[in-house]
Amino acid sequence: MGDTAFLIFVAAFFGFAAVLLLLSYVSVSQGQEYTVERFGKYVNTLYPGINFIMPFVDRVSHRINMMEQVMDVPSQEVITVDNAMVRVDGVVFFQVMDSARAAYRVENLNSAIENLTTTNIRTVMGSMELDALLSRRDDINNQLMKVVDEATDPWGVKILRVEIKDILPPKDLVEAMARQMKAERDKRAYILEAEGKRQASILLADGEARSKVLEAEGRKESAFLEATARERLAEAEAKATKVVSEAIANGSAQAINYFIAQKYIEALGKIASAENQKLVMLPLEASSILGVLSGIGEIVKEAFEKMPEQKSSAHPHEQAVSLEKIKAAFQDTNVLRKNEDLEQGKEN
Repeated sequence: MGDTAFLIFVAAFFGFAAVLLLLSYVSVSQGQEYTVERFGKYVNTLYPGINFIMPFVDRVSHRINMMEQVMDVPSQEVITVDNAMVRVDGVVFFQVMDSARAAYRVENLNSAIENLTTTNIRTVMGSMELDALLSRRDDINNQLMKVVDEATDPWGVKILRVEIKDILPPKDLVEAMARQMKAERDKRAYILEAEGKRQASILLADGEARSKVLEAEGRKESAFLEATARERLAEAEAKATKVVSEAIANGSAQAINYFIAQKYIEALGKIASAENQKLVMLPLEASSILGVLSGIGEIVKEAFEKMPEQKSSAHPHEQAVSLEKIKAAFQDTNVLRKNEDLEQGKEN
C-alpha cells in the first residue's frame, strides 16, 4: 500500500514537472522577437531560439517581426502650389530596431506608419510646383524618408526608403503636357533641319567658290598659252616677212610670186570656210588665177630691172636658197595658225 502511494506521488511529481516545463518552454523563430509580461508589466524580450518563462506568471504579449518590411501607401490626391491636382501613391520600406518600443510606444504600428507617411506626402508635395514634382522625384523621396524616419524613431522603427511610385496629373493637364512635348520635339527637329540646310549651303558655297577659283586659274592658263601662241605666230610672221624682204632685196622674183600666191590661197580658204558665206565668186578658168599671179610677177620683174645691177645679178643658187627659206617660214606660220585654231576649237 505504501509503495503504491509512493509510486503515485512520484508519477504525479514528474507529470507536474513535465507540464511546468512545457508551459515555460518558448521557441522563437529567426527574425522574430517576443515581449514577455508578468502580471501585465513588461519584463523581458525573447530572442530567436529556445527561451523559458515562468508558467502561470509570465506570458508572451507581442510577437514582433524584426525583418525589413514593405508597406504600400494608398493613393491620394494632392494639390500643388500652382493649384494642380495630382494623384500620388508610394511605398515605404522599414525595419523594427527595438521590439519593446515598437510594442509599447505605439498602437498598431503598421497603421501608424501608413498614416504618418500619407500625411507627410501631402505636406511635402503640396509645397512644390507641378514641374518640380515631375522632375525632382529623388529629392522628394529623400525628404520624405528623413521626415518619416525622425517621426518613427521613438517607436523603435528605422525608415529605410520612401519611394513615390506614380504621380498622375489630371487628364486635361496630361494632354496639355503632351502638346507641349510635341511642340518641343518639333522645335528641335526644325532647329536640326535648319542647321543641316545651313551646313549644306556653306558646303555648296565653298564648292562654288573653289570651282570659280579653278575656272579662273584655267582661264588664266589658257590666256597665257594663247598669248604665247600669238607671240610665236607673230615671231614666225615677222621672220617670214624678213626672209621675203631679203629675197626681194636679192632680186628673187620667185619669192614675191610665192608670197603673193600664199596669201591669195589663204584668203580663198577663209572665204570658203566662212559660216555665213552662201556664194563664192571664183574666176571662170583656172588659168585666170595664174594670169593674175603672172601679172603681179611682171610688175615685180619691172621693179627688179630698175634696181642696181649688183642686186639684180644675184646668183641663182642664192635665189633658190631664199625661196626655200620663204617656204619654210610660211610653213612654220601655217603650223602655228593651225595649232591656234585647234586650241580655240577646244575652248569653244
